Amino acid sequence: MGLLEIIAKLFSGDNDPRNLAKKRMRQVSKALSQNKYSKFFKVKSEELEPPAAKFFYDLYKVVSPAQIFLQNAAKSEQLKQITLDAFLDNSLRALQDQLDAAAIQEKAASASIKNLAETVKRDLAAFMAAFDSVRIYAVNSCYNTIITLSRFVNFDFFFLLKKFDSKITERNFNYQPRFQPVKAAELKEALQDFMELSAVVEMDRDWKTALGVLKAYKAGIDVMEPDQWFKTVRILKDVGRSRILEQIIQQVMKDPVWQSVSTSPNERLAETFLEAKRAEIESILGKIQNDKRSAQIDQLAQTVFGSADVNRLNNYTPQAGEILVKKNFEGFTKAAGLSYLKAFLLDFFKKEVRELCDLFLVRGQWISTSLSQPMSNAFHEIMELQDKINALDDALGEKGEHGARIKQTLPKVDRDKGQGKYIRIILNTVNGNAQRMINTAMANCVIIGKHFKSLLEDIPKTPPGIIMNWRELENVSEEPLAKRITRDYKRMYYFVQLMQFFASPAEETPP
Repeated sequence: MGLLEIIAKLFSGDNDPRNLAKKRMRQVSKALSQNKYSKFFKVKSEELEPPAAKFFYDLYKVVSPAQIFLQNAAKSEQLKQITLDAFLDNSLRALQDQLDAAAIQEKAASASIKNLAETVKRDLAAFMAAFDSVRIYAVNSCYNTIITLSRFVNFDFFFLLKKFDSKITERNFNYQPRFQPVKAAELKEALQDFMELSAVVEMDRDWKTALGVLKAYKAGIDVMEPDQWFKTVRILKDVGRSRILEQIIQQVMKDPVWQSVSTSPNERLAETFLEAKRAEIESILGKIQNDKRSAQIDQLAQTVFGSADVNRLNNYTPQAGEILVKKNFEGFTKAAGLSYLKAFLLDFFKKEVRELCDLFLVRGQWISTSLSQPMSNAFHEIMELQDKINALDDALGEKGEHGARIKQTLPKVDRDKGQGKYIRIILNTVNGNAQRMINTAMANCVIIGKHFKSLLEDIPKTPPGIIMNWRELENVSEEPLAKRITRDYKRMYYFVQLMQFFASPAEETPP
């Protein structure tokens, strides 16, 4: 283009944005008049014509039954499961049944938690491995096709059609509508919504599989007749390719560059399902383990104390710690174990075991003091625990050092997160001290238990190998020493078994 032509073009106004917009709008109007579906719209009056209403009415007749069926499809967990089931073979269905909560609970009745966990985790790994990239894509694609269909059929056709004929009634196809022209501006938002929903109704989607899943979801009833739906999809694509609706909206908005923006659903059903299944299995195994643990604790407590309901603490209790747990603190995590320990000291150790230990350590003539020293040390360490337990419990009372601080600080936590560090310090202190007392008691009970077992074996020996004056000790005892040692050893053994649920993993049990 020469210099004179450029200057002439500048003065002609061809580069004026307003002129360019007008030119483009004239092109839109021309395109509308030449469109394959030009009967949908009258450019001069900017009205949607009865043929447009007929197009939407024909769609409405096809999708109307499905609107009822698919009203809550996107929220249905049952539909998700049926979609997944459609891509499982018999072996995977069998694995899925074995991973059902009821099936796992049934196995738990006759299997150890270790063996059960190994079996269930092996089945879970095999099940998840079967979901390779091909299967995952197929599941997700099918489900997203269903969601696409659900969104489209639930477009408000009735609202749009009522603008063309106010006498039309919902899902009444016996009535012969009399459509009248409607100002397109009144239906601009509805047309935009329709374009957004219909644009993702693609021909290449696997509608056959999706409709088959929906049929299973509705107990064998077709939500739509497949051939009729395939025909509808072809019509939608033909109308979409013509761009008639886009041009109508451009004309009404006086915006020649307006375009519809559509987003296909992208639900990751397979991945979400697998992650949920993994979490479910972990939860089930955790619950079974906790239930078995609680049952074992109750049984041992019943054996040791004659009751599973044992509570000897006033402030350091699980119930008192609940208010802390509700504020996302760990609470009094060792309260149950410490309560059992205090009950053991009060109800048994300070009388039964103390009497025996006093008899052996004070009156007994040991062949060597080195043999009695570990038992003596263990006995005194346990005897010192009661005062320590009482001090810990009292410190958590309303007037105690820790209890008063918690009571003062807890209401401030919601407003000032920094206050939480003081409560965490207190909990670390009391829980740590409680854990150490439990570990100390258990370790020393093991030492005493081992000595009791050795003494029991020493009674009938001639000559004895540990205590030389067994006859004298028997005369002092109100009942045979072998009977007393056996009874107290058993009770200590079961107490140590009970404490294993609360002590450090490295602790050992008496032989």
